[in-house]
Amino acid sequence: MNKLNKIGVSALCGSLAAISAVNAGELTVTGGADMTWMSQDDSVTGNPLGIGSNYGLSGSGELDNGWSVALSIAMTNANAYSNTSITVGVPGVGDILFNQGGSGTGIQRLDDVTPTVWEEADGAGLSATINKISGGSAGATIEIKPEAVPDGLTARFAYTADADGSSSTSDKGTGGDSGVAGAGWDLTLEASDALHGMAGLTVYAGMANVDQYANGAATTGDREEYVWGAKYAIGGFTVGYQKSNEETGVTGTTEYDNTAYGITFNVNDNLSIGYGHVESDESGQGLESPEANTFSAAYTMGGATFRIADISVDNQGYSAATTADLDSRVVSLGLAF
Repeated sequence: MNKLNKIGVSALCGSLAAISAVNAGELTVTGGADMTWMSQDDSVTGNPLGIGSNYGLSGSGELDNGWSVALSIAMTNANAYSNTSITVGVPGVGDILFNQGGSGTGIQRLDDVTPTVWEEADGAGLSATINKISGGSAGATIEIKPEAVPDGLTARFAYTADADGSSSTSDKGTGGDSGVAGAGWDLTLEASDALHGMAGLTVYAGMANVDQYANGAATTGDREEYVWGAKYAIGGFTVGYQKSNEETGVTGTTEYDNTAYGITFNVNDNLSIGYGHVESDESGQGLESPEANTFSAAYTMGGATFRIADISVDNQGYSAATTADLDSRVVSLGLAF
């Protein structure tokens, strides 16, 4: 980890200067790389060797009035911009997150949070192409995490002005208005044992609504989504189960109903093993139900993590074709700096 000390975070948060001065903070640079080998049964894969790299910048500071400011900028392969977020902490109110391009806001942060030692069931290199909940995360988002909630409860409310518009717009600019979706809102709740009293148990739920304009023959109403689930940790085991649903508001495929569950076990401080499953049922066109099953293991040594996954996907992309049933193995070495 490299640190660029005393780079004026006040410059990055200059729009707040009229409110109160920002004390000089630090800008931290972190990075990582992943090297993978992927093989698929009965498929021509070509080059199985893949490399992924990323780095991120994070800065923080504090206003004279006690407000805190945190900045995060993420870059992915080939130095491609990923996302930027700024969090302003207001004592007595909570955290206010301004997000561009990040996927972990609103209800999408709960699209599949069942236990895993590496990736979700269809995220380790072989996707089932399941339609998952996303709320308004495709657009730039403002999200509030209030302080005035009971101990053990985390509440977040997110709003986007254009749910299918540009997620990255420069200051003093506008962007988006590219499709049928308009404004959207998301509400998520997570409760730990400090609230309900059962040690090791976390329960969560969320709902979202996105306006959709009837400017096409296929649009019949707004898009509505919800999710609920639970995770329970005891000893070295963690188990989890969740359900999510999307009412599409369009003709044809009118609804997606998804189920996911998983279990992990920490063999010791370095080695973990796990199993994950996800499946989806659609309503409206009688398509096949895709599903993915993944067995994985991860071994950590300092900043290096060795991972392996065995993945089986049926009916990829809601297809009944024989080519939609796939099996794959992925070996990965991840390095963090």
